[in-house]
This record gives sequence, C-alpha cells and structure tokens, in this order.
Amino acid sequence: MFEDLKRKTVLITGASSGLGAGFAEIFARHGARLALAARRVEKLEALQRKLVDGGADVQVVALDVTDENSVEAAVNAVTPHIDILVNNAGVATFGRSLEISASDWDKTLDTNLRGLFLVAQAVARRMEREGTGGSIVNISSITALRASRGLAAYSASKAGASHLTKCLALDWAAHGIRVNALCPGYIETEMNAGFFETPEGLALIARTPMKKIGRISDLEGPLLLLASDAGRHITGIDLPVDGGHLVSSL
Repeated sequence: MFEDLKRKTVLITGASSGLGAGFAEIFARHGARLALAARRVEKLEALQRKLVDGGADVQVVALDVTDENSVEAAVNAVTPHIDILVNNAGVATFGRSLEISASDWDKTLDTNLRGLFLVAQAVARRMEREGTGGSIVNISSITALRASRGLAAYSASKAGASHLTKCLALDWAAHGIRVNALCPGYIETEMNAGFFETPEGLALIARTPMKKIGRISDLEGPLLLLASDAGRHITGIDLPVDGGHLVSSL
C-alpha cells in the first residue's frame, strides 16, 4: 500500500528523540529517503548511523524552528527535494494556568505554533517553486480537541496548530500540497515511560476506554496514510489516535 514512499524524501523535524525518532524508523522501514532535523545534531547523527546500518538513505540537517534563518537553511539543504514534511518539533509546558510565566507561554507558542508555521511555509514554498506538490503532516495532539488541566499553553498551541492545518490545506490545495494534522493521545516514549507506572499514569490509562497506553507503532498506519499517496484525497483533517480518549464519558 505504501510502495510510493520508496521514491519519496521525508523531512522530519524534532527527529532527535521521542516521536520524531520513532517516525524516522517507520519511514526507514518503508524505504523512504530521510532528512532528519533538530537542534541536537549529535543525537541526529547517532540515529543516522543506526538507520544507515539498516540500509536507509539518511541525511542530517541542523534546525531551530524558532529561527527563520535556520528554517530556511535547513529546508534548502535537503536533497534532492522534499515530498513529505512531518512537522513534529515541539515542547511541552506543564503547570497551573494561574502560575505559568509569560516566558514559558511565549516559548511554547513560539515553538509549537510559530515554528510549525515557519517550517510548513518554507517547505510549501519550495514545493510550489519546484512544482512537485507534496504532503505536510503537522503533529498536533488530542489536547487540541479537548481541554486538559495543567496544559493551557500546550493545548492552546496545539489547537492553533490544528486550525492552522485547515487554513493551510485550503490555501495550498491548488498547488498540489495536502496538509493534515495527526493528533496522538497518550503515547509511551523513552522520555515518559516511567510516568505510566506511577499512580497518576495508571489512573490516566484506566480513564482511557481501551484501557491501554499507546505505542509509537500505533501511529504508523495513520501517519503513513496522511503522508503517502494512499491519502491522496485527504486534506485539512485532524486524525486522532488516542485509544478512544476523546469519546470517554464525562
């Protein structure tokens, strides 16, 4: 179903760890060329070595999504072209909304919304200039679609990302560029695995209708659907992958 990915170049932002690194492994298994982007180049190079040892074609580019010059340089450095963008770079800010600082608010929105836009815009400009079209998958969250305590800045940034996705899908459809948002629920990564063993984490799992935490592998099918030609008539949607969290009873 995803044979077309063997001819595609995928730029993944925030690829140095977590979901971004997991997405890189998914695309590598399907034969895509990879461009891995993040600020922590040494971690990207470690992942590059691992994937190249498995037979993947991988390049590394330094990227700070909050810096317009860095974004432009990174997007232009990817060769030979960009067919798919997985716009994954982001930060999480936790804390009561009465106490969150202006600087934490600004950092969250600057990375998760402004940065996401800057990268999408730079990639779309290149796709339009080269006449290739392509697919942009913005990584949003179920917190964009339902309120969650202690996540005001993060949720606001992701809600903005989801609505921005719809606006960009409308603006860029004529250029053959599809724009969709993948909205993961609670997904276990190496950074948060310990939390799901705590009483709070176990309680969260218990509140999820499917009674289990998500894995990065649970995102594979939805991600590839939005990225590949299998989803060629899909644009402007939020696709939640959350074990039923959004339909849980109030």
